[in-house]
This record gives sequence, structure tokens and C-alpha cells, in this order.
Amino acid sequence: MSRIGLSLLLAFVLLAAAGCSGDAGKADEARGGSLSGVLLDSQLAEISGLAASRRHRNVLWLHDDGGNPARLFAVNTDGDRLATLRIEGITKTDWEDMAAFRLEGRDYLLIADTGDNGGLRRTLQLHVIEEPARLENARLKPAWSIAFRWPDGARDCEAVAVDERARQILLISKKRQPPEVFVLPLRPQSGVQTVQLIGTLAGVPQPSAAELRSNPKQARTMNQVTAADISPDDRTLAVMTYRDLLLYPRRDGQSWAQAVVARPKVSALPWLPQAEAMGWSADGKAIYITGEFIPAPLYRLEP
Repeated sequence: MSRIGLSLLLAFVLLAAAGCSGDAGKADEARGGSLSGVLLDSQLAEISGLAASRRHRNVLWLHDDGGNPARLFAVNTDGDRLATLRIEGITKTDWEDMAAFRLEGRDYLLIADTGDNGGLRRTLQLHVIEEPARLENARLKPAWSIAFRWPDGARDCEAVAVDERARQILLISKKRQPPEVFVLPLRPQSGVQTVQLIGTLAGVPQPSAAELRSNPKQARTMNQVTAADISPDDRTLAVMTYRDLLLYPRRDGQSWAQAVVARPKVSALPWLPQAEAMGWSADGKAIYITGEFIPAPLYRLEP
């Protein structure tokens, strides 16, 4: 792409990100968000997972979709790529989400190879990578991996989150309504594990009759869950659909099964076609989101 073409595209992204309806800038401001940066690197064209580093200040880890090498990208909060990690010894089928967590004094990233658009996969994989001490191009192997299956047949899943205190992984189905919530131990066990269903998400916005009449195919997909993350204090589950951000707070003594049946706080996303990647900041004060295209806005939302 020429410099002029790139400049025009970037200008369009920035204008749309500022607010595509009404008074420009006020829409996103009302949602408590701001444009943190823009992803311009061509290698970041299919980002489907995001997690804020627990080890490196103001660094986000990203991964791309299936069909690309098994790799992670470190970027700063402006969207500039800092390093690329090649993950060795695993097969990448369809990576769809990731999560950062701290366990026994070490910082880790969990990668969810859980995408299954066709509903054909019998087993799926989760891979845990220890965060490197230095931000430089490198090759790493997983610290451990988990193979699992669903209890009653295949389903697509693009959202995982880690509760580091309970040492559990939450997984949320994408296409089923209401979305199902499953749990799995964070540490691997022998053989292929079966996830446990603990409930369904309450309060996911549904398409209106007018939206169904106007564009039924799009309307039926906008409420599908594309990402999830638990705040660093393990108190709030954030869930993203193609259109909304949902927050499920957990009171003292509550389980996640109890928390997700309560009505969440719901806010519309800023302009972001193909909203696929989301994660809490390391200090738990904000949520970063981006989408699966280039150039893509990188937002910082303050819930």
C-alpha cells in the first residue's frame, strides 16, 4: 500500500474510532474509553486474542488466528510491535483467546486453541507459556498443555479466562444462546479432561425485531461471545461480544456460577468491526480491546 493510501486508511480509522455517529468523540467518551493506539503492522492483521503482560509494564501480548504460525506478539499500548515469540512443539489449529495470570511467583500466558467453526473437533488444547524476562524475538516451548473435550458434543469457543486464586479456567461458548460457562482446572491432569458446565451468562443483549428484519444474519451474530477475561483481583469477569462489553462482578463468597446469573453491567463498544480481542490491564483499572483487521484501533476502556 502506498503512503498516501495508508495515511487515508489511518485517518479513516481515527475518525471512525473517535465516534461514527453524532458529535465526534463524545460517543466513546461517554463509554469511558479512549483510543490508546492503532495496529498498523501487517503481521497483526488477524488478531484474535489479547492479554496484558504481568511482567512488563505497558506491554500487551497478542496472537493471531488459525492459518498463521504459532506465535505471540508483544506490543506497547500505542500498538507498536516490540517482539515476536515463536511457540515450538505444538500444533496450532484455531487460536481464539488468551489470558495472563500469576502462579507461584511466575507470570504466565494461557493460549486457547478452542476455535471450532464447523463443530468438528473432538479434543481441544490450552497451552501455557511462561512470560520471558526480555522483550526480544525468541523461541519458547509451553510450560504445560491441557487437552480437553466438551461434555456433550462439539461447540465453538472464543473466550477463556483464568481465576488464578481458584486455579481454574473459565470457558464460554460462542454460538449457543444463552452462552454456556464451563470450568476446568488450571493445572493439567492425566489424559483428556472433560470440562464442567457451571451455568449460562445472564443479560446478554439480544437483537431487536427491527434489527432482525433489516439484516437477520448480522443481527444473529452480534451477541456472540468473542473474548473474556477476569480482573487481576479475581473479582470481575469481563465478557465481550461483537457489539457490547459485559461486566459480571463477584461478591465475597460467591462462585462464578452464582455471579454470572446476575444481570451484568452492559456498555456498547466503540467503533470496532470484528471485535475479537480483549483483556484487563495489569493494574485492573482498564480494559484493552482491538479487532481482527489492519489498521485496527486499540482502545483503553475504563469500566
